[in-house]
Amino acid sequence: MPAHEDTPTPLHGRRVAFLATDGVERVELVEPWKAVQDAGGRPELISPRPDRITSFDRLDPGATFPVDVEVAGADPDAYDALVLPGGVANPDQLRTDSDAVAFVRAFVDGGRPVAAICHAPWLLVEADAVEGRTLTSYPSLATDLRNAGATWVDETVHVEGGLITSRNPDDLPAFCEALVRELTR
Repeated sequence: MPAHEDTPTPLHGRRVAFLATDGVERVELVEPWKAVQDAGGRPELISPRPDRITSFDRLDPGATFPVDVEVAGADPDAYDALVLPGGVANPDQLRTDSDAVAFVRAFVDGGRPVAAICHAPWLLVEADAVEGRTLTSYPSLATDLRNAGATWVDETVHVEGGLITSRNPDDLPAFCEALVRELTR
């Protein structure tokens, strides 16, 4: 049964930034977005691209999504949390964008929840946000994360100090649950 409009939801009033660009893994954007919406939060797509981004379903182009705010003009303080969906091309492009890296760094420095799945922890490496931390990711990033000073674990989801990480689309149910749980603390 849907919640009545006057019934508070766990994330009522919370704004959640989703940072992505072309090449984002569609399901890794859509499923956490839906989890935030279903819990009453307000997701917003932040991107270096001004209008739309194109997702991928593995290696095949997928749906396009409208961008709410360009990252260069986005105020990290306007959001309660950050979600970093994966895909290979998406975080690889974002980690070379200084505005995107600064946006991620602002969340880490501010102690607000950051959720990263699959290849998205590349952005955390670029933002100097993994040293001394334990996290998981797509297995091919394990060496990159260790070289940046992190401890890599092979877990469905790992939560440490507001940092939520998962390995791949198969982990989305646990990732989404941990995201909503961390946002309600």
